[in-house]
Amino acid sequence: MSLENTTIVEILDTFEFLEDWEDKYRYIIDLGRQLPPLAEHEMSDEYKVRGCQSQVWLIPEVSDDGRIYLRGDSDAHIVKGLVAMMLLIFSGKTAEEIKATDARAILDQLGLASHLSPGRANGLFAMVERIYAIADAN
Repeated sequence: MSLENTTIVEILDTFEFLEDWEDKYRYIIDLGRQLPPLAEHEMSDEYKVRGCQSQVWLIPEVSDDGRIYLRGDSDAHIVKGLVAMMLLIFSGKTAEEIKATDARAILDQLGLASHLSPGRANGLFAMVERIYAIADAN
């Protein structure tokens, strides 16, 4: 499995195929392992997502055509996988496309919020809100 060739539709299909949540968690962790690590200097307060139990950083890069590409990292394996999922949902879209994406509906379809601890679920939605804020700023 290669993260750069994975789509959110494939994740939805995989989640539907995997019946056991232990397998789904392993899949999320595997997604996170495919994220390239951020450089030490990129793990700064400027890019830190507030409201997450673990440390999470999201770095936006805007291309000449207005697309917002996101890079991210976390200090926790499962959260790094959730970061990877957020990047698959949002990265490479324009600000308008990001704002039009209903992340909660996608996450509800995956059943994630109900299978994460309350702290992790809050952190997941904090990532979503941070990405919407990035889109608003661009």
